[in-house]
Amino acid sequence: MGRKALSGVLLATAMLAVAGCSGGAATTGETANAPADPGKVSGEIKVLTHRTDLVQSGTMKKYADAFNKIYPKVKVTFEGITDYEGEVKIRMNTDQYGDVLMIPNAIAQDDYPKFFASLGSARELGKKYRFVDKATVKGKVYGLATVGNANGFVYNKAVWKKAGVTHWPTTPAQFIDDLKAIKARTRAVPYYTNFKDGWPLTSPWTGILGSVSCDPQASNKLVSANPWAPGSDLTTADTLLYDMVHDGLTEKDPTTTNWESSKGMIAKGDIATMLLGSWAVTQMQDAAKTAGTNPDVIGFMPFPAQVGGRFCSVLSADYQEAVNIHSKHKEAARAWIDWFTDRSGFAQNEGSVPTLKSSALPATLKPYTDAGVKLIEVSQSRTGQVNTIDNAAEIGLNKPDYRQKLVDLARGAQQGDLEDYLGDLGKKWTEAAKTAGS
Repeated sequence: MGRKALSGVLLATAMLAVAGCSGGAATTGETANAPADPGKVSGEIKVLTHRTDLVQSGTMKKYADAFNKIYPKVKVTFEGITDYEGEVKIRMNTDQYGDVLMIPNAIAQDDYPKFFASLGSARELGKKYRFVDKATVKGKVYGLATVGNANGFVYNKAVWKKAGVTHWPTTPAQFIDDLKAIKARTRAVPYYTNFKDGWPLTSPWTGILGSVSCDPQASNKLVSANPWAPGSDLTTADTLLYDMVHDGLTEKDPTTTNWESSKGMIAKGDIATMLLGSWAVTQMQDAAKTAGTNPDVIGFMPFPAQVGGRFCSVLSADYQEAVNIHSKHKEAARAWIDWFTDRSGFAQNEGSVPTLKSSALPATLKPYTDAGVKLIEVSQSRTGQVNTIDNAAEIGLNKPDYRQKLVDLARGAQQGDLEDYLGDLGKKWTEAAKTAGS
């Protein structure tokens, strides 16, 4: 499955035009209450999902069958959508966008009450669940994350070992040296950008916010700070990406990359490293099994930066499940969300971080816990303001354009240098923040 539809993103990328959304908006203030008696909950609900692979394989039906053991009077159907963001955004001009859906990134956080029913107060839900602030508006929560993910590099341990690297790099400079050793001593592409698919240059890289500084407020601080100031998290991340490409440590022609093919390539040792979320570990391990390779060859390492001698990794929310404010079966829709979040085992099956705080972390993060990596949840309480600044600056923190240009500058396909480019981004941001960030 392509990851284009999966968020794992920290920031929403754009707002729907007011005129374009008004047809689907309803009176705000509606609530989807948690059912008190499962035996009395009834109705047919449709769940819209980006996980087309799980719909096609019958996995989602198995979840529905388990759900029906507790809620026998609720019929659940699924619609898997390949171009999830594009298609659902259009549907939301009407009231026909399922009963349960993953909140599209194109919906501005401040607009959630127009389209989704409240699930309750952030104060209460925050005691039980992770990531609630990403879907909170004025103290009410409008969606629960399906899963969460840690950020880091998926890598082929055998390739790194063959290159003579047996310890995780602790600085970007050391990381570059390690990639150079991989280039010199193995046949693998040291780092694979997945440039052509675009999304691997968005959320995985913007998701570094908080990891370099180990600061839970890293995202919120963008309201009043230049994201590309010297030494900042994004400057560190974007400089590393630039240096890898500039030094010839990535694929020869980034315009020909292929996401689906890259899974098998890293499993077989043709690729050494890719920056992705922890969700990708199980997918790469499955690719290794398909290739006849030991899945244990796939490893996961944190971004090469430390604070006080310790790595930090950000835990961020994937898509949030929400109840359509127009749904005629809100109680049944809420029942599905609660069950899926609390009891389905979906996060464990996907090797992801559970939204339910009381659930254990996945085995995919054992290398992190064993090494004492600090896992932090970056606050998203000011995401609405960050979105507004980002849109006004016309940068697109979670669009591929600005980093694709960064790659093109590094490989000489466009004229310019890194310092001027990051300086221009910072200037646009700070100018936009003077008016849009208030």
